[in-house]
Amino acid sequence: MASKKVTLRLQADSAGISRAAELLAQGGLVAVPTETVYGLAACADSVDAVAGIYEAKGRPSFNPLIVHVSDVDQADQLADFDARAHLLADRFWPGPLTMVLPLRVGAVLAGAVTAGLPTVALRSPAHPAMRALLGQCDFTLAAPSANRSGWVSPTSADHVLATLDGRIDAVLDGGETERGLESTIVALRPNDGWSLLRPGPVTEAELAEILGEGPLPVGEGVEAPGQLAQHYAPGKPVRLNAQHAEADEYLIGFADVVGDCSLSQSGDLAEAAAQLYACLYSGAQSALPKIAVATIPDVGIGYAINDRLRRAAA
Repeated sequence: MASKKVTLRLQADSAGISRAAELLAQGGLVAVPTETVYGLAACADSVDAVAGIYEAKGRPSFNPLIVHVSDVDQADQLADFDARAHLLADRFWPGPLTMVLPLRVGAVLAGAVTAGLPTVALRSPAHPAMRALLGQCDFTLAAPSANRSGWVSPTSADHVLATLDGRIDAVLDGGETERGLESTIVALRPNDGWSLLRPGPVTEAELAEILGEGPLPVGEGVEAPGQLAQHYAPGKPVRLNAQHAEADEYLIGFADVVGDCSLSQSGDLAEAAAQLYACLYSGAQSALPKIAVATIPDVGIGYAINDRLRRAAA
């Protein structure tokens, strides 16, 4: 078990970002806002710091981490960045797209970051606080979601502290995140093939516009975060496609289904994505022992929402 720490709550201003950079340079763990969810950042080339992420989260050692970079030049030092990767970066970086690429020979990363795989997952985030932090660090940041492993991903500093208070050095409080769902993860395969490892804000259709039709099937092994069958769990049984709540259920509504918490009363899927984890947190904290969730259309970002809900209900 991780030793008890005093977790600082830093504001996402220049002073807070500078303090966060100092803690990271000293090998500390800092939760940082991104446009998707809060990430638990550590120096990606420090064996001890990266080990601290796994310890604080209780994360399985076979589950690799995403490395956050400031730009393509930094990414190119860590991975074999081919023409397809450049096209994707031009379109979606900085933003909510993670690319799984062949690890560059001699890349300076702690071995646990890639969990022993020959690939590395890279993302250039868009959130101004995270970008400012990367600008103050002369190293890249490994940063999975800032929550206990398997639990609901955090979209606010309060969510981070709900499971990691006393286990990490600080949380950089940048308010609620904008997107609310983790980044899309795409793996670029040899001979122009590609696989969608985790659906997210960047849709399969948008990827296909650049990469060509049809993602290849995903193998059985874990190549990137978010692939475990049970994940994003609120700690209670979750029933999907509910039209109403049973007496012992907290209802998460959508559109015409009115719930204790609504993902979007207007049926807006982008709003639903942004509200998903906040509603799951509310359901987890309610006195009711079960959670029910209204039907979400399986189109666009709704596909990513349903991916998270299926894993939460597993």
